[in-house]
Amino acid sequence: MAGVITKFVTASLFMWTVPVAILYGYNNNLIPGSSDLSPHTLTLLSGFLAVVSVNIVIAFYIYMAMKEPSDKHEPDPAFLAEAKASVNQSTADAGSSSQSSKKEE
Repeated sequence: MAGVITKFVTASLFMWTVPVAILYGYNNNLIPGSSDLSPHTLTLLSGFLAVVSVNIVIAFYIYMAMKEPSDKHEPDPAFLAEAKASVNQSTADAGSSSQSSKKEE
């Protein structure tokens, strides 16, 4: 479980820092050739690259999630027992309420 949380936090960190770094680099002329661009082109290019970078990070996160072994994850037995009891209780309640409505008619 800790590995999943670590991957999520890392991906979230990259989804925030990479676009901000791209925008900062373009707006402060840290990227070679960005000083030759017009302000309109600079804004469009840096915004487009920031959005693309977020999509790349998301795609990489999805790839890493799909690469995890599926047999490794097993549901918690206590949670399953509680869920089954809840389902059984709600179906029993629904059955008794429908019978009482038939008796009223």
